[in-house]
Amino acid sequence: MGLAILARKIGMTQLFPDGSAVGTTVIETQPCTVVQIKTVETDGYNAIQLAYGEVPDRKVTRPLRGHYQKAGVASHRHLFEARIDDPSAYKLGDQVGLEIFAEGEKVDVVGTSRGLGFQGVVKRWDFAGGPASHGSHFHRRPGSVGNCVNPGRVVKGKKLPGQTGNRRITVKGLKVLRVDPGRNLIVLKGSTPGARGTILQLRKSNG
Repeated sequence: MGLAILARKIGMTQLFPDGSAVGTTVIETQPCTVVQIKTVETDGYNAIQLAYGEVPDRKVTRPLRGHYQKAGVASHRHLFEARIDDPSAYKLGDQVGLEIFAEGEKVDVVGTSRGLGFQGVVKRWDFAGGPASHGSHFHRRPGSVGNCVNPGRVVKGKKLPGQTGNRRITVKGLKVLRVDPGRNLIVLKGSTPGARGTILQLRKSNG
């Protein structure tokens, strides 16, 4: 897995690194705070728990408030874990931010894609549909979905209408074009999941 941070998607723009237009995503980061340190001896694996997005105590539940108070840090909106090899390098209250990334290296971005609602098979799965001419009763329907006597049911995994988007997606190997610690901004080549304002997880790419 490796060390990671949470960040907020600002939007997309263009850069011209070699004279040609390159689509990029601008992401705003704030330092994540170490809330808990997990080791093989105590938890069965090595990891650090990080918090992102400071909020007033009234905005979190009482169990979470006690969790933050035990670590001696302010309440935050988001909690996540990053598995690392040496958690002893960190202590409670440490800040992890943009310094873990450098221009030119690649990162993996995890986020939730935009939700498109309930969609039919033409939009959801790129089905061709039927004739559009007058008299046809088969335009954008899924068509036959069942079977005969054996197995006598709709098989699992059949492409049918349903919820589109709004799922966890990982985009791997996005190149870091700019890092601006002064404004807490990082610019990645290409697109990332979600709409503007989406919370993303950024981690160093293993590939």
